[in-house]
Amino acid sequence: MSIQQNDVIKIAHLARLQIADDEIAGYTVKLSKVITLLEEMNQINTDGILPMAHPFDHAQRLREDKVTESDQRENLFRNAPQAEAGLFLVPQVIE
Repeated sequence: MSIQQNDVIKIAHLARLQIADDEIAGYTVKLSKVITLLEEMNQINTDGILPMAHPFDHAQRLREDKVTESDQRENLFRNAPQAEAGLFLVPQVIE
């Protein structure tokens, strides 16, 4: 499958991209190459290959799950113009 110039114009419109007229031919060639590569990749037999989350077999190092900050709730509510029952009160914007 090859991409035509009118396809590039449609794609650019849908993606809300502005492409100069002199750049359309270049994008047409580049997108056609990408489509060709994807078609070649679709021909590869991947039966029996398990999906991977990461190409390297590393365990993720996680930090210790402990509280690192003190409770600042009361200090934050002191600065609020209006608060009630643990909530910030704001003006209604939707009727």
